[in-house]
Amino acid sequence: MAQGLIRRADVDSVRERSRLDEVVSEHVTLRTGGIGSMKGLCPFHDEKTPSFNIRPQLGHWHCFGCGEGGDVISFVQKINHLSFVEAVEMLAARYGVQLQYEDAGGGRGDRPDFGTRRRLLDAHAIAEEYYREQLGTPAAEVGRRFLTERGFDQEAAAHFGVGFAPEGWESLTGVLRGRGFTEAELTASGLVSQGQRGVYDRFRGRLVWPIRDITGNTIGFGARRLLESDKGPKYLNTPETAIYHKSSVLYGLDIARKEISSQHRVVVVEGYTDVMAAHLAGVTTAVASCGTAFGPEHVKIVRRVMGDSNPTAGLRLNTDGRGLAGEVIFTFDGDAAGQKAALRAFEEDQRFVAQTYVAVESSGMDPCDLRIQQGDQAVRELIETRRPLFEFAIRTAISQVDLDTVEGQVTALRMAAPVVARIRDRAMRPEYARRLSGWLGMDEATVLRAVHDAARSEGRSARRTEPERTTPAPAAPGEGATAEGEPAVIPAARLADVVSRRDPVGQVETQSLAVMLQAPQLLDTEKVATLPDDAFHVPALQSVWDVMLGAGTLLDAVEGQLHAARYLEQVLEVAGETVRPLIVEIANLDLPARDEEGLRRLARSLLDRLTELSLTREYSVLKQRLQRTDPSDSERHQEIMARLAQVQGRRRALRALED
Repeated sequence: MAQGLIRRADVDSVRERSRLDEVVSEHVTLRTGGIGSMKGLCPFHDEKTPSFNIRPQLGHWHCFGCGEGGDVISFVQKINHLSFVEAVEMLAARYGVQLQYEDAGGGRGDRPDFGTRRRLLDAHAIAEEYYREQLGTPAAEVGRRFLTERGFDQEAAAHFGVGFAPEGWESLTGVLRGRGFTEAELTASGLVSQGQRGVYDRFRGRLVWPIRDITGNTIGFGARRLLESDKGPKYLNTPETAIYHKSSVLYGLDIARKEISSQHRVVVVEGYTDVMAAHLAGVTTAVASCGTAFGPEHVKIVRRVMGDSNPTAGLRLNTDGRGLAGEVIFTFDGDAAGQKAALRAFEEDQRFVAQTYVAVESSGMDPCDLRIQQGDQAVRELIETRRPLFEFAIRTAISQVDLDTVEGQVTALRMAAPVVARIRDRAMRPEYARRLSGWLGMDEATVLRAVHDAARSEGRSARRTEPERTTPAPAAPGEGATAEGEPAVIPAARLADVVSRRDPVGQVETQSLAVMLQAPQLLDTEKVATLPDDAFHVPALQSVWDVMLGAGTLLDAVEGQLHAARYLEQVLEVAGETVRPLIVEIANLDLPARDEEGLRRLARSLLDRLTELSLTREYSVLKQRLQRTDPSDSERHQEIMARLAQVQGRRRALRALED
């Protein structure tokens, strides 16, 4: 799905209006951590001692334990597993920022403008509330009976937001019109259908399940046929709208995302009642696609929530060193359609770094039926007895032919060898080739050769079709994502790696940069202006200083003409991917000062000490240069001596001020 870009000015407005402390405090218990900072336990890794630091005035956060950090948008992205655009939209709705969209060609793309999107979401919220109320009416007895027969009580229905659409043609339409929605808005929402006499309710006499995006906004509905008089399909979903795209929506993700993130596991089932049954049975990572096969867009969403690593970054091992971290488990009916769905899922397997599995109940029952007949434990056991997806794909492929004949064996080998060749972990290919030889009753060497040939053929095909790769340009801060919306994986230095706690010079340099980034308005203009371009001894800190100078507005911030938060944003815009995390970390560093006056004194002392260290290094360099100078070159000798005297005079003046 193409997405329109949000105007840069609107993104800046979202950053400026959003209250970082307010947003973070919904997930982290914060306490005062020093002047201008607050602390708490990091929500992104387990810890007992608070190392998560935010600076509301700067709008930035950083964890000194795991190294994560960024601005309010990146926090919302990470805590809610959202794309950059989704996080901006979420904050814009919260803080009343009007967004406008445009694409690379100057158009808006296919995203609705912010006002339209808000109206469509409001219409769905009203519809969900209405449907849920209707589930308790006498007319909904058939719906309540359907739920009860499948083991779902009133509490379960409420948890998943299940409702009932009355049989009337304008029941919901009348409610929405009464709330001020126009016919054009109703049509755009997908909640109504268009007839010769106008619009009428799309869902009538059906149970309805709200389909929500990852943030919990209802964006569509799925409806199950209940009445014999209903000649429509068994399941009827919301059509494609400006806010609902079935290829990029997973039912149940809004309630499963936290467990998926923490367990690094997702269970993909086939329907709404299967999701309900799985969750109620304790499989709280279950989701389902909505009226379409599980495809590439769903993979992107699942990878983002799971934290599935980029395949080019290497495979992550489990803590016991065996296998890939993370699991994607597909459940399918045992019929031909289910087998076909499993093979389609195998095609998507290569997009995951996590290991993929399939769980098929031996008698062909889906999770909902299994829970009804055998209870919650049976559903959990179904998931735990999963099989690797490629094994299932191989066995399914060869089951279609008669292996008692030579022709059947050869045909099966031709079908199965490419499947083995596509197994991502190359170390597993020989073992599965050996197993395949046993399943086929063929010579092992013959099967290994067929797999090898299939792998070579696959490689040649991939090289022919692979587009030319280019190096992407650096992204703006908070927007460092691939086209798929996945974070760019770029190694970056951390403060603890570049400055030792026992290095007094490094500590002075670090704290000096921290003051300049956190409270530039407390600094003396002349002292900042006289700092040399090579003022820092630690190379990584000199890189930070180079970026700060490159921003070109440090003196504006020192003189109060530019707010500290805006200056930090400008510095981050100039910074490359490797130095940007270090800048964020330094900007969130605690300084030994209790109040603003104490911070002012500290800033003065640090700049004096930084200047003195810089002068000392320069003095040492000049002394070495003097020793290397030929005494007969009197002009050069006198020039160095004069410079030495000047530097020594500045050092004495600094020490006199300190005394």
